[in-house]
Amino acid sequence: MSDLSQIVKAYDVRGIVPDQFNETVARALGTAFVEMLRESGDDADRIVLAHDMRDSGPALANAFAMGANAAGAGVVHIGLGSTDELYYASGTLKLPGAMFTASHNPAQYNGIKLCRSGARPVGQDSGLAIVRQRAQELLGDLAAVADGPARIEHQDLLAGYAEYLRKLVDLSGIRPLKVVVDAGNGMGGYTVPAVLGDQVLPGLPLTIVPLYFELDGTFPNHEANPLDPANLVDLQAAVREHGADLGLAFDGDADRCFVIDENGEPVSPSAVTALVAVRELTKFPGSTIIYNLITSAAVPEIVTERGGKAVRSRVGHSFIKAQMAETNAVFGGEHSAHYYFRDFWFADTGMLAAMHLLAALGGQDEPLSRFAAEYERYCASGEINSTVDDVAAKVAQVKAAFPDATFDYLDGTTAQFSDGAWFNLRASNTEPLLRLNVEAAKPDRMAALRDEVLTIVRG
Repeated sequence: MSDLSQIVKAYDVRGIVPDQFNETVARALGTAFVEMLRESGDDADRIVLAHDMRDSGPALANAFAMGANAAGAGVVHIGLGSTDELYYASGTLKLPGAMFTASHNPAQYNGIKLCRSGARPVGQDSGLAIVRQRAQELLGDLAAVADGPARIEHQDLLAGYAEYLRKLVDLSGIRPLKVVVDAGNGMGGYTVPAVLGDQVLPGLPLTIVPLYFELDGTFPNHEANPLDPANLVDLQAAVREHGADLGLAFDGDADRCFVIDENGEPVSPSAVTALVAVRELTKFPGSTIIYNLITSAAVPEIVTERGGKAVRSRVGHSFIKAQMAETNAVFGGEHSAHYYFRDFWFADTGMLAAMHLLAALGGQDEPLSRFAAEYERYCASGEINSTVDDVAAKVAQVKAAFPDATFDYLDGTTAQFSDGAWFNLRASNTEPLLRLNVEAAKPDRMAALRDEVLTIVRG
């Protein structure tokens, strides 16, 4: 019998198919999800499902639907979709949802992202632990839940999703732009033609140069993980080759979007966060913007300069979404290229962030490298992982080495220095790793601080 503690993580379900995650497990999780919703007072008469391009997705989603049927819930099955399309479905249909994806994980994985109606997140502390416990009990006695009447209806919501996003950001009047898009054989190859192309709606002043739009869950060209610079090489080369204005890279389930400028150089997610924040503050003056503590210090500076209220958050979508709902924040951004919008049910959507960037770039004449420069104020190390035996001991050693720093512990350990430089050390939830991020005004200061901390961590 599967040990669900190995695959039900803090924010979602993720495991190797079929050894850890198979149709039996999916069916038990479907029943447990509906029961958890009912026990917590949510309407669970119907739920909505989608899956990405992985070969195992349809069978796992159908098994989950059978489990939901067994618990007395009907299912709206939208078939292929990106994660943010599932959030759109949950929001517009006002239904709890389940998205079958393992995001950027390798081909042998699959998983589920769960949400309540209105795309509200389900994490370890908001129902996922109950789902895991109940599903584990069901796996121990599969005969306890008989098959219920099949109540599955199929809907295609791609056109509605595209139309909804286009209403939020009008791209019809921008200057013509040439955009290379690397879908990494993931769901961007399905949603980009609908939203940015002319597949379902009239065309926009965009020339899309497609890279790896063929849906293929084996990822034959490169991993669908733009956070790894190695997976951006093809996009960077294509931007230069085609003389494009910019490049966009989506991850496997297309909820994250990375940006490359016309020179083939990355535009940091922090710069994108600041840029989109400025656009949202222009539309909603004085609003709250959420940023996580790994995001560049430029973000709260720019938000404050533009009259907004910048609120710092822990890393992770469940924390960001909860804080956005509590503060009615108009927008939130993370260093990992997750972008959250109030007018998208406080959920994350890489596509909407890309559209804001296209609107901003296409509304003026400067190239992206120059246009984005005002949002790139500091030098960052990026996230650096180190394997350690005793995380707590290493963190204590690092703290002792910097007596002049000011420390806080919102998420891991953050050290702030009088010259504005800072670093953060966070332990991984699943591996014996310490994650280091460093930022400073000058490259040499950043490099020296980074190396000093790494010498202690790895020494």
